Amino acid sequence: MRTNFSSAQLSDPEIAQTRVILETCVHLGFCTNTCPTYVLTRNENDSPRGRIELIRAMLEKGGAPDAKTVHHLDRCLSCLSCMTTCAVKVDYAHLIDRARAHIERHYRRPRVERLLRSFLVLVLPRPRLFLFALRAGAALKRIQAILPAQLRGVVEMIPKRERLRPSICSPAIHGAGNSARRRVALLAGCAQQVLDCNINAATIRVLQRHFCDVVIAEGSSCCGSLNLHMGREKTARAWARTNVQAWWRELNGARLDAIVINASGCGTTVKDYAHLLASDPVWAEPARRIAMLARDFSEFLHSIGFHPTHAPYRTAYHDPCSIQHGQRLTSEPRELLRRAGFTVMDVPEKHFCCGSAGTYNLLQPKMASTLGQRKAERIMSTSPDIVATANIGCIMQLERYLSVPIIHIAELLDWASGGPFPAALSRTLTRGSGSSAGATVSEHNQNIGIW
Repeated sequence: MRTNFSSAQLSDPEIAQTRVILETCVHLGFCTNTCPTYVLTRNENDSPRGRIELIRAMLEKGGAPDAKTVHHLDRCLSCLSCMTTCAVKVDYAHLIDRARAHIERHYRRPRVERLLRSFLVLVLPRPRLFLFALRAGAALKRIQAILPAQLRGVVEMIPKRERLRPSICSPAIHGAGNSARRRVALLAGCAQQVLDCNINAATIRVLQRHFCDVVIAEGSSCCGSLNLHMGREKTARAWARTNVQAWWRELNGARLDAIVINASGCGTTVKDYAHLLASDPVWAEPARRIAMLARDFSEFLHSIGFHPTHAPYRTAYHDPCSIQHGQRLTSEPRELLRRAGFTVMDVPEKHFCCGSAGTYNLLQPKMASTLGQRKAERIMSTSPDIVATANIGCIMQLERYLSVPIIHIAELLDWASGGPFPAALSRTLTRGSGSSAGATVSEHNQNIGIW
C-alpha cells in the first residue's frame, strides 16, 4: 500500500511506525473471509483490508475522522483472525490500536456513548467497584425497555445475582510446601474475580499440586487491555507500568519462574508489554523481561507436565481469539484435556469470534449477539456434554446461547487432577456420567496420591 504522509507527520515516531505497517499490506485479501464482521455484512469497510484503507486515509488527513470511519473501525472485534491468515504478516493488532487512540483524541462521540465508555473504563478494571455496579445495576433490568438502545445491551449482560461468585484476591503467597520447585505469579484479573471466583481458585490448586508456589503480587492489578482497546493508551500504559513494577519486585526478590495468566485476553496484552512500554525510559527493559515470563495457564501447565486422573466427557473446546490468534496457542489446551481423559471435539469455524471481544458485546450488542448465536450453533453441532474455554468473557457471552455448561479449562483440569467437582457442571451433569466420571473427590485424590 502506498502512503502519503507529510514530513511533519513522519517526524512523529508513532506515525512513522504506522506507515511501516500500512505499507506492508499488499491487499491480497486472504484476510477477508476469515473476518467475522465481513462475513456477516459483506461490506469491504468491515474487512481488515477495508479498515486498513480507512486508517490510512484517516491518519494522512489528520484531525477529526468522519462518523463513517469511526463506525467501521468500532465494529472491528480485534479478534486478530486476519493476522493468522495474512500472507505478508501485517501487524494489524498495533495498527488498529493506533487508529483507536487517534479516534479517542480527535473524535467527539455522542453523549450516551461517551458516558458508557467512561463508565466501563472506570468500573471494569476495579473488582470491588465492578461488583457494586453489578449489584446496583440489577435493578435496571426492571426498566430495561425504556433505556436507550445501547444501554439496553449493557443491562442485558448483567448476570443474575445467583450467577455472581465474587472473590476479590488479596496479595498472598499460596505455597506448595516443601515440595515446591517453582515460584510463579498469578494475574488475578479484573472482571473474572467478580464473575467467577472458581477460576482463580482452581488455577491455584492445580499449580500447587504441580509443585508451584503461587504469588498474588502486591500492586498487581488490571493488565490495561480494556483501556488500550478503547483508545486510551496513556491509561493503559499506567496499568501496565503498575504490574511491571509489582512483578519486577518479585523477580528481583524471591524470584519468579513465570507469570501465569488464566484470562487469555489479559495474557495477550501482558505478552505485548515490551511494545506498550517501549518508549518508557525507566520501565522499557523491565517490561521486556516481564513479557518474556508471561505464560497462559495451559501453556505453562503443558510445559511443566500435567498429571491427571481420568474425566471422560465429550468436550467441545472453544478457542478464544486472544489465545488462538493473539498468542498462537491451539494444541496445548486440547492436549491437556485429552490427557485428562476428555474426548475433545473441534468446533466448526473455530477461527470465528464468539462476539465477546472484551467490551465489544457491550458496545456493539447487535453484532455481538449474531456472532454469539452463530458460534453457539457451531458448538452444539458437535453434540458436546460440556464446552471448555480459556476466557471469562467467552464464558459470559456464550452461556446465554448454549444448552450445555461452558466452563474454564482450569476448573476441568483441577477436577481431573484431584480437585472438586466443578460447580458449573454439578447443576447440569451427574458424576455418574461416563465410565469413570462418577469418582468422588476423595477417590480422585486416592488415584493421584498426595501432591
